[in-house]
Amino acid sequence: MAALLITLAGCGVLTDKEQVEVRKQSLEKLTQARYPDFFDSLDFSGFQTALNQSLVYYNRLPGDRIIEFGPDQYTVRHMAESLKTLQAFLETRPPATAVNRFLRERFHVYASTANDKNQVLFTGYFEPTYSGSLYPDERFQYPLYPVPEDLVEIDLANFSDRYQGHDRLRGRVKGNQVVPYFSRKEINQMTDFHLQAPPVAWLENRVDRFFLEIQGSGRIQTPENGIVRIRYAGTNGNAYRSIGRYLIANQEIEKEQMSMQAIRQWLEANPHRVEEVLSYNDSFVFFNIASGGPFGNINVTLTPLRAMATDYRIFPKGALCFIEIRLPGEGSSGLTEASDGENPESWPPVSLFVMNQDTGGAIRGPARADLFCGSDEYARFTAGHMNVRGNMYFLVMKKKGEKETQ
Repeated sequence: MAALLITLAGCGVLTDKEQVEVRKQSLEKLTQARYPDFFDSLDFSGFQTALNQSLVYYNRLPGDRIIEFGPDQYTVRHMAESLKTLQAFLETRPPATAVNRFLRERFHVYASTANDKNQVLFTGYFEPTYSGSLYPDERFQYPLYPVPEDLVEIDLANFSDRYQGHDRLRGRVKGNQVVPYFSRKEINQMTDFHLQAPPVAWLENRVDRFFLEIQGSGRIQTPENGIVRIRYAGTNGNAYRSIGRYLIANQEIEKEQMSMQAIRQWLEANPHRVEEVLSYNDSFVFFNIASGGPFGNINVTLTPLRAMATDYRIFPKGALCFIEIRLPGEGSSGLTEASDGENPESWPPVSLFVMNQDTGGAIRGPARADLFCGSDEYARFTAGHMNVRGNMYFLVMKKKGEKETQ
């Protein structure tokens, strides 16, 4: 069985050497002359909340565990001390110039290697609210499944140190073999799938269900219990494929017009092709009912415009980040400069301190990041249209005795 699992691991999984190389090449340590100007466009509103959540994460881990920043290493203890030092400084309410000076003197800065190429592509996600029920009826017919009982998760690191840090394999046992789990199309076509995964809730629209999978969590407005929070519980292990790219490739939506809103409008206008388009993505997300949240992949509550999702295989979890992007100027975020609505290129440039607290199936490599936008109308609009290029930096405090980086 171990030999079989290792053979399966060879399909689409980076070797240990390749993964280490990708991680080391994804962040570049900057000299102080190349540091960005550290300014927070929202005057740190909500940032302390996000910082505290990363401290919650680090406090769960052994203090001597190693966190990698590209080619360099820091302990969890040092990571936590970095955040506490910044936290104490921000509590003095320093002016922007003092913040910039403090970070330049006390912190190392690592840039995503994508910054100097085509820059990092930033998208957004949010916590949607949909109509649903805890029980099926004529209106609510589309189930949200929990992780099915026959899905097995295989951690190859248990078989060999060669696979430390690799994605876990997900599949099912068929006879004496482990095979890939059912695809989205297969799950939707099975009339008895509920026997393996009794639904936790039901929605009235399969498109709502699909977009809930994309966002990873959400809220269900039910007639029985009011608002019920739904949380990501796992996937079938099949590769994620973007239906947006599928629609562009088939000339259904122009690339320049692509957004979540455009996809939904197209699906609603073409109900006879919904199954075809949604089935293009073999990945299928499972959910459970949650208390609190929404949560990121490090199991802490996400803070709007202060939590970010990156590739967890190459970027340090829970780490302090600084991003330079564009955001809509109108709405509840506090950004007041006007912008031309749906065109992201017209949004005003902003810079923000955020925490790396989540990941995503489509967020892969040093050139991708996903900003959590919240759960209100501003969040829905921003996440639906956000597709902007920007810069991404990771920060960690210098170790005691280190000389200033010139």
